[in-house]
Amino acid sequence: MAWDIYIQEYENYLRLERSLSANSVEAYVRDVSKFKQFLEISGSDITPLHVSMVELQNFIEYINELGMSAFSQARIISGLKSFYKFLLYEGELDSDPTELLEAPKLGRKLPDTLSVEEIDQILAAIDHSKSEGMRNRAMLETLYSSGLRVSELIGLKMSNVHSDVGFLRIFGKGSKERLVPIGKEALKYIKIYQNEVRVHLDIKPGNESFMFLNRNGRQLSRQMVFIVIKTLVEKAGIKKTISPHTFRHSFATHLVEGGADLRAVQEMLGHESITTTEIYTHLDRDYLRQVIQEFHPRS
Repeated sequence: MAWDIYIQEYENYLRLERSLSANSVEAYVRDVSKFKQFLEISGSDITPLHVSMVELQNFIEYINELGMSAFSQARIISGLKSFYKFLLYEGELDSDPTELLEAPKLGRKLPDTLSVEEIDQILAAIDHSKSEGMRNRAMLETLYSSGLRVSELIGLKMSNVHSDVGFLRIFGKGSKERLVPIGKEALKYIKIYQNEVRVHLDIKPGNESFMFLNRNGRQLSRQMVFIVIKTLVEKAGIKKTISPHTFRHSFATHLVEGGADLRAVQEMLGHESITTTEIYTHLDRDYLRQVIQEFHPRS
């Protein structure tokens, strides 16, 4: 509750005393709210006045691991510093816990993420006149739409695509099951692939249930997914190191940068809790779908 009160006071200060535009106020408040969400996910009930460098660094490490761009991380740090300067200014604090806070050193290489435009370029490089082209389109739309790991993509079974409700049932690390929303574009291309390409394959015994198959009717390998992506990235003229995991990072980054709730993104990625206290919050399915519809660029 303390957080809500201080954030509200901070918002009033930005609007009334600093005369910032509505967009700037919203961005500053959103950055502080992300930190608040992170503490909630971590199971911490610490108030704004008792935050230390430890919590702040854990938070920065977390958004770094989500694949957030260096620019966005710097902006969030700037937002937190502004919030704590406000608390100092109001006499609520004697010292500033963000004083020594820095963005992660770029030596810990940030994962490459793709912009929305680059993802569009990669998808545009696919040759839809070839049968593999339609499969590759369905595959990449699914990777980006749902933030799957490559192992989850190649292991995806037809029976686990619930297109009527817009969800995939995914079995992730340690056979943990989760439901992930999938966007309309991805479902559209899955349907085309199933009805126009997959039905004509000579499917080998034991591979009937897998969604994505190679031309010999067998389950796709991880290597094949890497090769498909590498070829398309080169064709699109993008000079970045891109792997299937890049689509997963981009999925998370675009949602979080668009303003989605950290907890919802964590749930969709199937991340373990980011702290040793494994607090795992299950969110309402309708809410997860709403997050995708509201914040995903291709929803």
